[in-house]
Amino acid sequence: MSETHFLIHDDGDSVGVVVVETVKAGMEVCGYTMDTHEKVTMTAQNDIPLGHKIALGDMDIGDTVMKYGVDMGKVVEAIPQGGHAHVHNIKTKRW
Repeated sequence: MSETHFLIHDDGDSVGVVVVETVKAGMEVCGYTMDTHEKVTMTAQNDIPLGHKIALGDMDIGDTVMKYGVDMGKVVEAIPQGGHAHVHNIKTKRW
């Protein structure tokens, strides 16, 4: 598999950003970590649209979500590795 399906911007991120339009549940997807140049593979658990996030590991309610090396919210519904991570299961900590 040579296609990159998602990008991980920072080594400490807990999500990657989907960069193709074809991520479907059950697909083996490949990610690329931009700061370490490592590849990551996993199975997508859901269909994930372009620009949305994929969970790099299992995340429990209350976990902090890191993207671009920045705290971008907390998990409000458990997300499995390879799951669609978006506004339905992540909320801001601002309010």
